[in-house]
Amino acid sequence: MKKNRSAALLSTWFGCGYSPVAPGTAGSLAALPIAIALHAYAGFAWWHFLLLAAIGFGPAVWAAGVTARATGIEDPGFVVIDEVIGQWIALAGAHPFNWKSCLAAFALFRLFDIWKPPPVRQLEALPGGLGIVADDVMAGLYAALVLFLAGCFNLY
Repeated sequence: MKKNRSAALLSTWFGCGYSPVAPGTAGSLAALPIAIALHAYAGFAWWHFLLLAAIGFGPAVWAAGVTARATGIEDPGFVVIDEVIGQWIALAGAHPFNWKSCLAAFALFRLFDIWKPPPVRQLEALPGGLGIVADDVMAGLYAALVLFLAGCFNLY
């Protein structure tokens, strides 16, 4: 039971997933202040956000899988750790890192997460927590690529 509680706490990103309106968006939004603080106070560069997402990937897959099994729901809407990981990946494309790039990273990640262009949708078919998290990783990669290219053309 303690394992389920720990998994639920992490998978809902400390309760953000219980938002009554747009829990995925709430999870993505919750990732932003952490990233902004890490950039401002710890000097995080773009690659640090990729590292943070990579370190969080395993625990995210575990927590999402445990929560999905415990609830009997294949991909519970209140599991938002995948949005946090995807949002941090999207932020890795921000060059320069500023309020406009953070806003663009958020909007692009949500766009790709909702739209689910190939292979984002196909990754959902992976088993358990891996399928829950993998599609958001891919959506984050798409967002990071678009954000990086926009930065190359000084669009933000």
